[in-house]
Amino acid sequence: MASLTAPAWGWRAPGAGRAAHVAPGMEYQGTTTQLCGLYPFVAGSGAPTLGIPLGRHMLWGEVVCLDPLDWVHAGLTTNPGIFVLGQPGVGKSTVVKRLIAGMAATGTHILILGDTKPDYTLLVQYLGGQVVRVGRGLDRINPLDAGPLGAALIQMSGTDAAQLRLEIRGRRMSLLLALCALVRSRPITNGEEVVLGRAVDLLTDRSPTDPTVPDVLRLIETGDAELHVAARARTDGEYRRRIDELIPTLALLCDGSLRGVFDGPTSTPIDLDAAAVSVDISRVAAAGDTLVAAAMLCVWSYGHAMVDAATVLHEHGHAPRRQYLAVMDELWRAIRGASGLVEHADALTRLNRAKGMASVMVTHSLADLDALPNAEDRAKAQGFVERAAVKLLAGLPPRELDRVNQVVRLNTAERELITSWAAPEAWLPGAAHPGRGKYLIKTGERPGLPVALSLVGDEWTLYDTDTAIRAHPS
Repeated sequence: MASLTAPAWGWRAPGAGRAAHVAPGMEYQGTTTQLCGLYPFVAGSGAPTLGIPLGRHMLWGEVVCLDPLDWVHAGLTTNPGIFVLGQPGVGKSTVVKRLIAGMAATGTHILILGDTKPDYTLLVQYLGGQVVRVGRGLDRINPLDAGPLGAALIQMSGTDAAQLRLEIRGRRMSLLLALCALVRSRPITNGEEVVLGRAVDLLTDRSPTDPTVPDVLRLIETGDAELHVAARARTDGEYRRRIDELIPTLALLCDGSLRGVFDGPTSTPIDLDAAAVSVDISRVAAAGDTLVAAAMLCVWSYGHAMVDAATVLHEHGHAPRRQYLAVMDELWRAIRGASGLVEHADALTRLNRAKGMASVMVTHSLADLDALPNAEDRAKAQGFVERAAVKLLAGLPPRELDRVNQVVRLNTAERELITSWAAPEAWLPGAAHPGRGKYLIKTGERPGLPVALSLVGDEWTLYDTDTAIRAHPS
């Protein structure tokens, strides 16, 4: 008996409905609740749909989402840290900007802590945020500024106020010691630290305004009687010998290459209520690593003080609960300036989860660790990478993947995929880089999620970091 089942394209006969081509069915995406009626004709990659849409899964076409804070709340990760690693030109800043725009739209406050190029100014302005431009003749940063914590202190009293004053004092000293170590290229002595601390305390007690580095320098040079006691000096000559190296160290923070940047009150305070804040230090980036490192340390300290102030105000019922995303690009330019700076950065970033703060660190290569001053600093910097729950890997060569594999385990297929994104296959002008907009999201021991990001609408302009190159006459 002949089969009555028609071939895929129909019978070959006049009027039999023969079709030359049958279009594939429409593909839909949705939750299991919405698509349960189509079961079992449903497929998925298991990619999380919680967070900001980054792009489509390169194998299944499913939308892949990411939000480091939401992932922690849902138990997908243990901390809200993201480490972005990839060659220049593959779109590291693009994926970070997609994350910034999406998280800002959902109420997370954005902090760009030291934009060295600048890459993020246009986007922050588009989001209605605040841009602070640091440099000679531009905005100043006072390393001893209480900043947002000072604003929170006004609303505190009693034991709470006393605790907050101690926190402000500790932050001032931590940053001042780091800056002194930076310009001196080695840590200051214990005796000098005692004198510095006493000078900061005296200035704080004697004036309602925040002290500045020039104020500290003048007070120590004058030789206040209480500073003699702090220095354990019985005579003025003995005191002068104790501060002999401290004076030029402080003077270097006010003069030389740093003049006009850290030698006065903060000119533009960061707005606690801004949807996004970018501190543009591109004008000091050309002055060398010392100035860049000093600027970044101040910006990091000021930004984390902003987050702490928001937390304190919320705990005492003076402000709503806020979440933050801090972007730390060109990380290694700051921490390679002098021994011990890694420890300062580590202290600032270690407690981000408790603060409701996600962090994104961006760099080109783990080989940047080799530029750090000593083995102890390199080991601590390695901890930045290891602690970040999410590793976002763009195109990387095989040698770099060998180092990455020591931090996060990559299987053979993942290594081959990332390597295929590393460089163009041929010398063809105008050809797209094979790794542009392609990333592998790795969390723990889970299989990586290969994601392809496609720009839409205003993103083509807002995320463009090659404008200056294209504008140059050929």
